[in-house]
Amino acid sequence: MNLENKHKEIHTHQECKTFILPVRDVLELIGGKWRLPIIIALSFQNHRFKELERQIVGITPRMLSKELKDLEVNGLVNRTVFDTMPVSVEYSLTDYGKSLDKVIETIRDWGVKHRTKIITDETR
Repeated sequence: MNLENKHKEIHTHQECKTFILPVRDVLELIGGKWRLPIIIALSFQNHRFKELERQIVGITPRMLSKELKDLEVNGLVNRTVFDTMPVSVEYSLTDYGKSLDKVIETIRDWGVKHRTKIITDETR
């Protein structure tokens, strides 16, 4: 189903539903205030917990821990424990997590265009 043709055709309720459900799944998985910033930070490089906390301004350690666990459960983030003294833990994106790169890039490109449009509209 091509989204561009959606505006020109009439579709059934079921067709609409089958289009909406996967989008809602993605939004639930990566939505919220902190998940995309975490994923984006990890897309640049692997981080230890404190590094992520410093990278993502405003996130609390408790929230970062919760979000990392959720992202790990959903297969987007790897948690690697190193046998050092003291124990160190590093977070990275899984290949599945890296598959979001194009989605994030598309969202970012649209966001840049939107910002430009809003700023241009405000100056008129």
